[in-house]
Amino acid sequence: MQTGLERIAEKARKETKLVFTSLTHHLTKELIWESLCHIPNGSAPGVDGQSVDNAKENFGNWSEEMLTAVHRCGYKAPAIRRVYIPKPGKAEKRPIGIPPIADRALQRSASRVLSAIYEEDFLKCSFGGRPGIGAHNALCTFNEVVAGKKVSWVLECDLKNFFGSLDHEWLLRFVKHRVGDPRIICLIRRWLKAGILEDGCLRESTEGTPQGGSISVLLSNIYLHYVLDLWFERVVKPRMGGEIYLIRYLDDFVVCFQFRADAVRFREVLEKRLQKFSLRLEPTKTKLVEFGRFATRHTKERGKRMETVSFLGFTHFCTINQKGNFMVGRKTEKSRQRRCIGNLSKIMQIDRHKTLGEQAKGINQILRGYYAYYGMGGNIMSLHRIYRFAERYWRKMLSSRSQRGNIIWETFHKIKKSFPLRCPRVYIPFARMQSLAVL
Repeated sequence: MQTGLERIAEKARKETKLVFTSLTHHLTKELIWESLCHIPNGSAPGVDGQSVDNAKENFGNWSEEMLTAVHRCGYKAPAIRRVYIPKPGKAEKRPIGIPPIADRALQRSASRVLSAIYEEDFLKCSFGGRPGIGAHNALCTFNEVVAGKKVSWVLECDLKNFFGSLDHEWLLRFVKHRVGDPRIICLIRRWLKAGILEDGCLRESTEGTPQGGSISVLLSNIYLHYVLDLWFERVVKPRMGGEIYLIRYLDDFVVCFQFRADAVRFREVLEKRLQKFSLRLEPTKTKLVEFGRFATRHTKERGKRMETVSFLGFTHFCTINQKGNFMVGRKTEKSRQRRCIGNLSKIMQIDRHKTLGEQAKGINQILRGYYAYYGMGGNIMSLHRIYRFAERYWRKMLSSRSQRGNIIWETFHKIKKSFPLRCPRVYIPFARMQSLAVL
């Protein structure tokens, strides 16, 4: 038996131009409760100060009132609490919006309903914020495109303040291509217009969508689906002289070209296209790089050094495998590696007077996360570099616990045998990359 969301997905798949005029009844108490249970218990509260545990205890009270308001188009989205988190390798900080827990559950529920439609519409080139598809799929796709297609040039692109620049009117127009339910449109408009609370002052929101809400990721994908993805497939591709490929993860994307002339021409029209929708490229993160197996030959003939491509936390470079054939190599970006080292240093300094088991647990938690993301074929040296740092710094912290506490390596290895650190592991070897690529 099909669920309501599965029926929506099937309809969206069969009727690509259908406008859904009745969706709000899919926002049920059961779906909101399920969404609430997906929010981690330690999540930061919003402006109302309500924790996840409190929201669960009082669920019966606020959920009924919330759904009634949504069905009457009377739901007032609460203000977003703004906080700032550090950007890796930069002095500036990234603004994050924290909605109240109850509103977050409603956002997640609405996002699931809308995703049932848009997952049928989104193109293969889009990877970020989608169920079952993530950064590793984008990275593997980039690997297969460069290694197996006619690619000689890569355009690295990053949008400047993307989440803060979305035009509300354009976004609502895009949503209305598939959603005709006035209650859902009203709900999205209220979320977009919700004020931002910062340093005790409430500021009106006239553009953009705050990073942090579940609905923000979906709305940003819808925006770029119409602004970039469809335009690229239907307008740009047929007009190019050679092969061209787009790989996008939210606002971070690369475009691979066969010919330089196509790349230069595309960049010019891309800037005009983005400007029409209130978006701009980040100049410091946008560059055209000669890259690929054909580029390798050309640079060798000219006696030049090959350039690298930065994409999703990795520095990609051209190299050869053991058989002497071209392959794409990768290593962790320096800024990401410094961030991991900083996290390890911080937790070891804080935990150095705890038991050895507790210290090892905290270190392994960071190592596990690092290996899980950066453990891709060709990057084993970066994993070992982090592991060796963790070893050396842990010994240093243990030695600093007292004035006569210097621990020699022999003693440290005995400690490590009883409380082992997680060893480097490649989770996605070269053999798996082809199966994870989406072409």
